[in-house]
Amino acid sequence: GQDLLTMAPEERAQAGLFLGFQYPVEIPGVNNVYLLKAALNAARKHRGLPEVDAFEFLQLVRGKMKLMQMDEAFLSRGVNEGFSGGEKKRNEILQMLVLEPALALLDETDSGLDIDALRDCARRVEAATTEQNLGVLVITHYVRLLEELKPDHVHILAKGKIVKSGGPELADELERDGYAAYSAIAN
Repeated sequence: GQDLLTMAPEERAQAGLFLGFQYPVEIPGVNNVYLLKAALNAARKHRGLPEVDAFEFLQLVRGKMKLMQMDEAFLSRGVNEGFSGGEKKRNEILQMLVLEPALALLDETDSGLDIDALRDCARRVEAATTEQNLGVLVITHYVRLLEELKPDHVHILAKGKIVKSGGPELADELERDGYAAYSAIAN
């Protein structure tokens, strides 16, 4: 019932929206532990919950890092600073797991990931849909991500319009036939 387009980015985040970027940005000088704790406490405050203390936060984030198979050394590093593509994506999914949004919009989460990192990230996102009751909208050009995520619905977007919707079988059709036929529909 809320129009996300009229909201400022911080209002969207407070409403429970998480945005994962195709190319996550580096934030030099801001370490991961600071960003995660500040973001989590801001979300908790908005929900009327008490802030987590340092000990409680470290327990939480270490558990989530273990799920993402990330070394704790990433906590003291600048956000995405010097990270590989796979490390940036793992870090972004870690942020999503810590913040527990209601809806995650993930833009080309498969960009820059090797097969193992793709599988690990996709499995954590898939698990979060049930463990955290997370709604997920994934933008991708490749069926390999969808093989791991197992979508309920697939939509084909061409020239800014949804031109066809269906179940997971639509992704297989698209993989087989390509986008060309759908571009013509959008005109």
